[in-house]
Amino acid sequence: MATIEFTDWRKSSRSGGGDNCVEVALAMSTVGVRDSKDPSGPILRFRPTAWKAFAAAVRADEFGR
Repeated sequence: MATIEFTDWRKSSRSGGGDNCVEVALAMSTVGVRDSKDPSGPILRFRPTAWKAFAAAVRADEFGR
């Protein structure tokens, strides 16, 4: 598997600026997601279509609380 370099990590505007959130970055048609407390730790990788579906489900509150 080729190494993907993610840059321009960003947090959600709803994170409140704290460290208990995830960060998201785009690279080569891949969405990377990591824990903001461990930026050198593992990165989850998603296809853009899967990420868009997940984000839409979160916005629609399909996962409950």
